[in-house]
Amino acid sequence: MAMTRVRPGRALFKTRGRPTSVQPPNRHSAVIDWAAYIDGHRVSTATVADAVRLVRDGRLIPDGDSAGFVWVGLHEPSAAELADIAEVFGLHPLAVEDAIHAHQRPKLERYDDVHFVVMKTVGYVPSEPGGPEVVVTGEVMLFCGPDFVVTVRHGTHGALGAVRCDLEKDPARLALGPAAVLHAVADRVVDGYVCVAAAVMEDIDEVEEAVFSPERTDESRRIYRLKREVIQLKRAVGPLAGPLRNLSGRRFVPAEIKEYLRDVEDHLTRVREQVESYDELLNPILQAHMTQVTVADNKDMRKISAWGAIFMVPTAIAGVYGMNFKHMPETQWHYGYPMILGVITLACLALYRGFRRNGWL
Repeated sequence: MAMTRVRPGRALFKTRGRPTSVQPPNRHSAVIDWAAYIDGHRVSTATVADAVRLVRDGRLIPDGDSAGFVWVGLHEPSAAELADIAEVFGLHPLAVEDAIHAHQRPKLERYDDVHFVVMKTVGYVPSEPGGPEVVVTGEVMLFCGPDFVVTVRHGTHGALGAVRCDLEKDPARLALGPAAVLHAVADRVVDGYVCVAAAVMEDIDEVEEAVFSPERTDESRRIYRLKREVIQLKRAVGPLAGPLRNLSGRRFVPAEIKEYLRDVEDHLTRVREQVESYDELLNPILQAHMTQVTVADNKDMRKISAWGAIFMVPTAIAGVYGMNFKHMPETQWHYGYPMILGVITLACLALYRGFRRNGWL
């Protein structure tokens, strides 16, 4: 039985014939996209409720056996917008509250037959050469039910439009159900970790090269900034290992998807080890830089002390003869003034040579 593709219109979402306040996707709406997927093929509908009825009404599907699910994507929804979606799919209030306020740790929770998954996303914002680089974080939350997936994204990065397009090109994977979407999102999130970790490693290499270069540069601020970025990566990468491991043992995940999830978990483990090594690498770099700063300061102090000692000689002699006592040696001698200048010059040259020989100048 062929399914008719319906382009989204301007109709409101409907629940049992009653219109709600949630509008279809536009630049002012949190709803980015929605569709029903029957046997892996996309079927567009006018409203989310229509997509739900299409999937759950066995009369619209061959042999009365529903083999589809609904996927709704939202970006930073308001409480009212997410409440309407929660009413359509029967989402738990606690999970809805977490999805609205965000700032959650990566986790996996179950509410009846709905699994709530939270993942941290990371993005890298490069700047001008020598300027600060920033690792920004966001969140992706998924409500996975028997016949629906609701993705809620927070942050300006980590868009899931490309994930949806890639999955729609592979109907066989989409036919496996909501777990296929869950794996695709997790895979994209972990790929983001890999890219950001590689970019941070390049920054660490640049800092290390600058610290051990002959030129004297101040890299302390950049090192501390990198340490902060590494901490943000650790907070995103580390806690996700547990939820991914638990997902592999859930019954709603088909065996084919479990294999892919284990592969994602393996990639996550590698990234986590890399990020932990970054922190261990930055510590000796910082210590080496601080040691170089201390050595450079000691050299400056030695130079200042040496020049101070050299200038002390003419200051002392001039101070003695500046007392203007009548009976002082050589004050009445015709060659007294050139002699004093010669003594000052010879004393200063002797001190300069001695300091120079000892490496103070």
